[in-house]
Amino acid sequence: MTSIPIDAVVRSFPVDATTAWDLVTDLRNHERWIPLTRVTVDGSTVTAVSGPLAKRGFPGLTDVMTIDTYEPPTGDEPGIATYTKVGRVLKGHASIVVVPSGPSSSKVFWSEEVYLAGPLPRRLTGAVLKPFLGVMVRYALRRARNEVRATDHNS
Repeated sequence: MTSIPIDAVVRSFPVDATTAWDLVTDLRNHERWIPLTRVTVDGSTVTAVSGPLAKRGFPGLTDVMTIDTYEPPTGDEPGIATYTKVGRVLKGHASIVVVPSGPSSSKVFWSEEVYLAGPLPRRLTGAVLKPFLGVMVRYALRRARNEVRATDHNS
């Protein structure tokens, strides 16, 4: 059984689970939804760089992640992707779970449990980052869902 974190942000998508999965777990798509961020994928390593000029190739806050689990949905079974943040600044985990909720609908659950590397306690830096990450995830999922709706509308 797939475990969904209690604090995951959830959004309904007006597409089947496989289509939603392909969209939200291809992390290269995230640079369209997360402002001031560029994303590169090299095998099982993902690097997201965020900053005022990051999309133009300038340095910024680097978030390096490894893809730990990548199990697409099958039939009525949900898909799950998990990531470990292994950068010099950001540490923690993220997960995306896509659950079928009908032949042409699905639910996406996205959670981030992130803290800063360094001398300050994990609980403290995680608590400071949590509201910001919640806003980012809600914004990204809204943009992803709107993108699906726009594509569906134009078909």
